[in-house]
Amino acid sequence: MDSKKFFGSKITVVLGALLCCALWGSATPFIKIGYNLMLPSRDVASTILFAGTRFFFAGLITIALYSVARRKILVPKKENWSKIAIISSVQTVIQYVFFYIGLANTSGVKGTILSGSNAFFSMLVATLVFRQEKFTLKKLIACIIGFAGIVLINLDGLELNINFFGDAFVLFSSIAYAFSSVLIKRYSKYEDPVVISGYQFMIGGLFMVIVGKLCGGNIVVTDAKSVGVLAYLAFLSAIAYSLWGVLLKHNPVSRVTIFCFMIPVFGVLLSKLMLTETTSVSNINIVITLILISVGIFMINYGADKKQNE
Repeated sequence: MDSKKFFGSKITVVLGALLCCALWGSATPFIKIGYNLMLPSRDVASTILFAGTRFFFAGLITIALYSVARRKILVPKKENWSKIAIISSVQTVIQYVFFYIGLANTSGVKGTILSGSNAFFSMLVATLVFRQEKFTLKKLIACIIGFAGIVLINLDGLELNINFFGDAFVLFSSIAYAFSSVLIKRYSKYEDPVVISGYQFMIGGLFMVIVGKLCGGNIVVTDAKSVGVLAYLAFLSAIAYSLWGVLLKHNPVSRVTIFCFMIPVFGVLLSKLMLTETTSVSNINIVITLILISVGIFMINYGADKKQNE
C-alpha cells in the first residue's frame, strides 16, 4: 500500500487525527503546570521564552528522529526555505504567542474549549479564502454542529464575557492555526511535511527564545519535574504536527481539521483531572458535546473516499 492510499484511508485519518487531538488536548494542562514550575513571574517575555524553548526542542527532536529513520540528515530543498519561514511565522510564532499569552490569562478548561474553534476557522479559510476545496452545505452543517458542542460545553460554569488578553487571544491563535493548515497542505507538495514541521519549529522557536531573552524573560528548569514537562511538550508537538502534516498532505483540509473539535474534549477531561481550577464543566455536558462533535466528524467523513474534493 502506497503512502497516499494509506494516509488517505478513513481508518488512518480517524485514528491519526484522534491521536493528534489527544496530544494537543493534553498540552493545555501541561502548559499550565509548566507555568507554575518554570515561570517565576507570569510576564509576557517569560511566557514567550517558555513557548520558544518548547518548540525549538520539538524541531530538533522531529528532525533527529526522522533523520535516523531515513538514515540521512534531512535538510529542506534550497527553494523551500522561504516557504518554511512563512509557515513558521504563522504556525509557531503567531499562533503560539497568542495561545500562550491567552492561556496564561484564562482557565485551562476554557482555553482548551475555545481552541476547538480552529476547526471552524480552518474550514472557512480552506474553502473561502484559498479555495482549496468546495464549500458545501454538508461541511457548513458539520461545522455548525461541532461548534454547537463547543458552545454547549462553554455554558456550564464558565463566564460568558470575553477576556481580551485571555479568551480573545486564544481565538486569535485558532485563526492563525487555520491559515497554517492550508499553507502546510499547499507547501507539502514541494517538501516533506515532516521536514517542514521540524524546521519551522526550530526557526520559530529560536526566534521566540531570542525575543523572550531580549525582553528580559526568564524560565527556571532545575528539577526532574520541570524537565519532564518540557520534554513531554516538545515530544507531543514533534509527533502530533508531523503526523498532522502528513494527513493534511493526503486529504482535504476540512476532512482532517474537523477532528479539532475533539481537542476541547480531551483537554477538558485532562484539565479536570490534572488541574485545580474554579471553573468546571458538568459530565452530562461533556457527553452531549462528544455526541455533537462525533456527528460533525461523521458528516465530513461519510462518503469522503468517493468525493475527496467536496
